[in-house]
Amino acid sequence: MVGQTRTSDWPADRLAEARAVIADVAHHSDHLIRLACKVLATHGETDQEREDARILLVVVDARHPTRGNHRPDPEVGS
Repeated sequence: MVGQTRTSDWPADRLAEARAVIADVAHHSDHLIRLACKVLATHGETDQEREDARILLVVVDARHPTRGNHRPDPEVGS
């Protein structure tokens, strides 16, 4: 079997898709926006792009404060 030496466009394609979602947040679900933010926060090309993605993720999560909080509050019922 011969190894392939072509470079993959996969990472660049995912970044482009994530940027397209962020550019049009009004027309995408919060789930898809969250996913795009996580991709850009991790793999964005610049510090500013990664920081902007982290900030938008905080904003989206603030719209649904109980989403992602699966652990019960230890103070409740004490």
